[in-house]
Amino acid sequence: MGLSHGIGLVIKTIEFRRGIVEVNLDRPGVKNAIGWDMLRGLQHSLEAISRDSSANVLMIRSSVPKVFCAGADLKERKTMSSSEVQDFVNTLRSTFSYLEHLTNPQKVPQALCIPSIAVVEGAAFGGGLEMALSCDLRICGEDAVLSMPETGLAIIPGAGGTQRLPRLVGRSVAKELIFTGRKICGRDAVSMGLANYCVPSGEAHLKALEIAQSINQKGPLAIRLAKRAINEGFEVGLASALALEEECYEQLLNTKDRLEGLAAFAEKRKPKYVGE
Repeated sequence: MGLSHGIGLVIKTIEFRRGIVEVNLDRPGVKNAIGWDMLRGLQHSLEAISRDSSANVLMIRSSVPKVFCAGADLKERKTMSSSEVQDFVNTLRSTFSYLEHLTNPQKVPQALCIPSIAVVEGAAFGGGLEMALSCDLRICGEDAVLSMPETGLAIIPGAGGTQRLPRLVGRSVAKELIFTGRKICGRDAVSMGLANYCVPSGEAHLKALEIAQSINQKGPLAIRLAKRAINEGFEVGLASALALEEECYEQLLNTKDRLEGLAAFAEKRKPKYVGE
């Protein structure tokens, strides 16, 4: 994929770790606040990454010091009509669902099905936190500050926050965080199940790279189907979820990668997966 630029975004492949792609949020003047141009850029970036068969892991991070994403661009929103706000929030919600791969891959074949990691250093507020919640994993620096401040603006989280947060931390904790807008640190985020790791400030990217590299070494088709089985299975009853697991497992039985994994194990060498 190489290096490309969008409005408030920089997308690059980490050349020495082929298969790992980064989206860098880059609107320093507004602390990476999400406006229409940046949102469209994010949509196009995710669609391009999903079409790239060499992409195995996505990392979303900030190029701006001490901030991940401050949420929606409220200065821009002030200029919008109510219908324009609704359109923006609906688009933001659908983009984050695309990122999480909650869309049905049979209906939307290009929905992002590779794992995603949010690298959170500094502030992740409102829509910024909702973006991180849409990722599969979240790595925080000790200086991370996370909050859902929307009720202070007489609105609610509208890009998935009221649904994804309680699924991670439980209903009671999610209600307290959303009702009060309380800010939490990276260590608190880990303790309540919102984040996977909290590392010293400035080291979240290195930790995320370590995890991404570990994922990148696994069978890419298996990773994609594991993500689908977990995400879609979580939304249905156990019987339906087990049937989905069976379906996903069966799709891997006749792949070249499965045979390569068995051969590598027998020959005591590292497997060379090709995604077939």
